[in-house]
Amino acid sequence: MLGRAWIAREKWVVELGLHRLFPVGFMNHLLLVDYRLYGCWIRGARAVFVSRRPFGVFLVSESVLCWSEVMPVGLLGRKVGMTQVYGDEGVVVPVTVLELGPCPVLQLRTLESDGYEAVQIGFGDKPRRLATRAERGHVAEISSKRRKRRDAAGQEMRAVAGCEPQRFVREFRTDGENHGLEVGAVLNAESQFEVGGRVDVVATSKGRGTAGVMKRHNFAGQRASHGVKKVHRHPGSIGQSADPSRVLKGTRMAGRYGSAQVTVRNLQIVRIIGEENLVMVKGAVPGPPNGFVLVRPTNKMG
Repeated sequence: MLGRAWIAREKWVVELGLHRLFPVGFMNHLLLVDYRLYGCWIRGARAVFVSRRPFGVFLVSESVLCWSEVMPVGLLGRKVGMTQVYGDEGVVVPVTVLELGPCPVLQLRTLESDGYEAVQIGFGDKPRRLATRAERGHVAEISSKRRKRRDAAGQEMRAVAGCEPQRFVREFRTDGENHGLEVGAVLNAESQFEVGGRVDVVATSKGRGTAGVMKRHNFAGQRASHGVKKVHRHPGSIGQSADPSRVLKGTRMAGRYGSAQVTVRNLQIVRIIGEENLVMVKGAVPGPPNGFVLVRPTNKMG
């Protein structure tokens, strides 16, 4: 049973896979949820919570249940750029503007057919002249020999979204969580996120090509004093001589830097502009402007 926890109005709130909220007294600490809370064991409609601080043990019965519809699926989009906005207290907040959605649901992975449960969504319409036949057949019904054979045999084809081919396609694992989505549904920022929520942003960092150790690994370099002969930015020694007589694996050296998947966690949503599908998150996001991003509800607590 998957869930997550956070502080809401200075109270412990735990969200389970059935989207039930358990208010559990006043606390000021957060614990990670992944099939079992750290210090929390769930048995049916009851849950026992043990704080890491000396606040005692809390037993929650079914009488305190209330309902919440929170989806485990995030959104895809692109990075627009950075700017700054004024908060409610008049403080300037640096934010990254993300264009998230609309994201059509392309496919639902199931245990029976795929061995796991996930929701596949896409972002950004791709011109049909640039899309392959496989990409077009993934989102729309097109005539093919295989379809004719299955129709003649009375076999049902899988549902398709009926949209344009998508440029950026990713899956969100659900694994037992009730997301309530159907193929063809369209997700947007207002339906998935809310102001004040926390998200993780996954993107590809800027590629910097071949870089030296000072830029790639933050080495200090050699001295700049008299007597150092043109080795000011060199790495220095990379190992020993007789023992072990080799360069140890993992030694930090110059090489390709950047162009790697980076996840920035626990960013706060500052503002949502639903008409333009824009979401502003506090802080920086990896990658260049117009780079694709994946945004999901955070699983980091505290």
